[in-house]
Amino acid sequence: MSVHLHWFLPTGGDGRTLVDRHAYSGGDRSSVTPVSGVRTPDIDYLTQIAKAAEHLGFEAVLTPTGTWCEDAWLTTAALAQHTERLKFLVAFRPGLISPVLAAQMAATYQRITRGRLLLNIVTGGDSTEQRRFGDHLDHDQRYARTAEFLEVVRGVWGGRPYDFDGEHYQVAGGLTAVPPDPLPQIFFGGSSPAAGPVAARHTDVYLTWGEPPAQVKEKIDWIRGLAEREGRDVRFGIRLHTIARDSSREAWAVADRLLDQLDPDTVASAQRALGRSESVGQQRMLALHGGSRDRLEISPNLWAGIGLVRGGAGTALVGSHAEIADRIEEYHALGIEHFVLSGYPHLEEAYWFGEGVTPELAARGLLADTPTTDGRPAPGAGAAPLLVAGGR
Repeated sequence: MSVHLHWFLPTGGDGRTLVDRHAYSGGDRSSVTPVSGVRTPDIDYLTQIAKAAEHLGFEAVLTPTGTWCEDAWLTTAALAQHTERLKFLVAFRPGLISPVLAAQMAATYQRITRGRLLLNIVTGGDSTEQRRFGDHLDHDQRYARTAEFLEVVRGVWGGRPYDFDGEHYQVAGGLTAVPPDPLPQIFFGGSSPAAGPVAARHTDVYLTWGEPPAQVKEKIDWIRGLAEREGRDVRFGIRLHTIARDSSREAWAVADRLLDQLDPDTVASAQRALGRSESVGQQRMLALHGGSRDRLEISPNLWAGIGLVRGGAGTALVGSHAEIADRIEEYHALGIEHFVLSGYPHLEEAYWFGEGVTPELAARGLLADTPTTDGRPAPGAGAAPLLVAGGR
């Protein structure tokens, strides 16, 4: 089992601070300290990040979904025209469009990008945001709908007219004109009892946020057990930020700077908003730090400071290139195959990781070759080391 490395597209804005803090303030931006130096998520900047990720050997980039960022389908379809090999892990929410239409969109996307689509299913853990989309189901009902949604999508991809009669969807003769080839891998995350069976029955890769290794192992054992009862094999991934530098001291200095930029009012506002989330995974993230700036290194090289103001993935791997490679190897030994990474700013941090950590992982034999469109290994992939000048 090789390590698959993915990066992130900041379609809500980027910069040298935790700029997406506004996304989790309940929509009241007046309560958030103004941020300077924000890079707008225009197509030119996002193209820079996508090209950097491709050059550095990342397999795919995750693109988020929500009312606080650009639409993932449209953004990545545009970026696919500026890249050749890079895949796009497109996040979208079941229930907002027909599953048959979603299956058709995915099939078209696969053809126009020559098979570069991955799907990240986001059920939604915040009823306030769901209502902005016109969705009024409660937490568990949303997961039940997600299960039906994925069943219909996979059924429609079968190449024959597909009928379905469920609580949330009724489909008569649903199909796509030409099924996608290959079928997009489906990534999915959720920590609640309602989420586990959905992962076990319908998804290819179960994603967890970056909790300490012992807690991650518990999740892997939980989902693996549920999948075995369904006669399925589910793979695993983890979502983390990274701060990689030539030395541990330099990396922790960057973490300290990010923390120093967060004033108490901003942290308190974000914690109040995040505390209202129905997401069990979000509550687990909050429990890692309890809203306090003290003891944020919750496990060796695992820092929870980002979660003080950012919803979702709230932890970062912080340290030297070798230390971060150690932690990735530790998670990999537990069964984690896919690492979905990010950092502030996303352009520069992609280079820090790609020129520093990727060669460490390659030297340990952990990376699979990532082929280009002509079949040759991509720069930075597999055993082909990058030329590193000063660890920039």
